[in-house]
Amino acid sequence: MKLVRRDLVPNGPGSVKVIPEEDDDMWHAYNLICVGDSVLAVTIRKVLREKASGGRDAERVKLKLEIKVESVDYDKEGPVLRIRGKNILENEHVKIGQFHTLEIEPHRPFVLRKDIWDSMALDVLQQACDPSASADLAVILMQEGLAHLFLIGKSITTTRSRIETSIPRKHGPAIAGYESALKKFFENVLQALLKHIDFKVVRCVVIASPGFTKDQFRDYLLLEAERRQLRSIIENKSRLILAHSTSGYKHSLKEVLDAPSVMTLIKDTKAAQEVRALKDFFNMLSTDAARACYGPKHVEVAHERMAIQTLLITDSLFKNSDVSTRQKYIKLVESVKDSGGTVHIFSSMHVSGEQLAQLTGIAAILRFPLPDLEDIEM
Repeated sequence: MKLVRRDLVPNGPGSVKVIPEEDDDMWHAYNLICVGDSVLAVTIRKVLREKASGGRDAERVKLKLEIKVESVDYDKEGPVLRIRGKNILENEHVKIGQFHTLEIEPHRPFVLRKDIWDSMALDVLQQACDPSASADLAVILMQEGLAHLFLIGKSITTTRSRIETSIPRKHGPAIAGYESALKKFFENVLQALLKHIDFKVVRCVVIASPGFTKDQFRDYLLLEAERRQLRSIIENKSRLILAHSTSGYKHSLKEVLDAPSVMTLIKDTKAAQEVRALKDFFNMLSTDAARACYGPKHVEVAHERMAIQTLLITDSLFKNSDVSTRQKYIKLVESVKDSGGTVHIFSSMHVSGEQLAQLTGIAAILRFPLPDLEDIEM
């Protein structure tokens, strides 16, 4: 995200003008904009005009509107943000107090004003505007006849493509049909790879499958790249990594990210740190349950006793429209950091974030056992 102008006081009011440049930035913008903020952007609105003949004519006009945010909707397929609220900027076409929905897309600048730029908002802003943080990874999960292509950014996992081809059984006279169907399937995956993977951004492509499908696909890919002189693949073949997965479905993504060979390559990315922290939490839960807890009440009590070593929390808890709840979690994060603990803020758009959300969205690894936490009601 490009920061054009910054005019704010930490923990006080102010505004920033930013331009989202890629899909990941839309997710950062979604996490930055809260109910009660105001957003100024250029928008298109249908306006009715009186015609000389007495009738009315509708035309679309370009306007600059500033709205007081009442709801923010994130469409990851778009990717588009729809921000609904009341207009607060005097305008000949839209009265003050009228409702309007602003659509924010990549490359469309907007100004965001907040009454309080708290530490969480400033963190999100800094992360979004730090280009070195976009260490990206692509994963192709496949099994015979089914493949999913995922792009894993610093805070969001997007499904870019789903490829399905029916493949007949390998036995008897159908063997020729099997070979050609498999080739057609590999060709479709190759086309998806060429369309969605930009090696200027993506560090490595992990190809994962049960059995030998991944090996067959990589052989096909490299042969076709030589035959058709696909420079992007020939020059980056060292970035293709093979890994094992139990299926071609999204739930296998976690085991692929857990694989040691993949971990060493992506260890600096935020996604990898989250996966590792969550793995440590589940290990602690199974080996020494008194040193792991989850749920707001248990985590709160553990913090009061200065017991939190690692806090795991999902970003969706900071999206709460209730300001006091948001402030409570921000204070918890700051307080854990101040007392020497580590904090991992999980993106609810990542696989690991989805897993944490199933455990109430907040968990902690403790410095010392607290067996009596079990007696406290969640």
